[in-house]
Amino acid sequence: MVTKAVRQAPLKVDPETDQLISQGAHFLGLTKKDLVAEAVRLYIEQRREDLRAGMVEAMQVLDGSLKADVMLLTGLTAEEIDAVGGVGE
Repeated sequence: MVTKAVRQAPLKVDPETDQLISQGAHFLGLTKKDLVAEAVRLYIEQRREDLRAGMVEAMQVLDGSLKADVMLLTGLTAEEIDAVGGVGE
């Protein structure tokens, strides 16, 4: 079996954030990479409900209808589209 190497992507942050990451990693005895990975996992875990709500909202928009396509492309709500005459589905 051939294992494909996973490409690691650089993370660009502002200098102030980089300083916080460096200090936090140093005093916690972690690498910067490990600190950021753990912090992101914890943040996502804490915001799980917000993430779920965003996913549900996105799925409602992406229902395959012409109106959904117009909503996605224009940023208009379904009500705003209906107010200007709809999309004639």
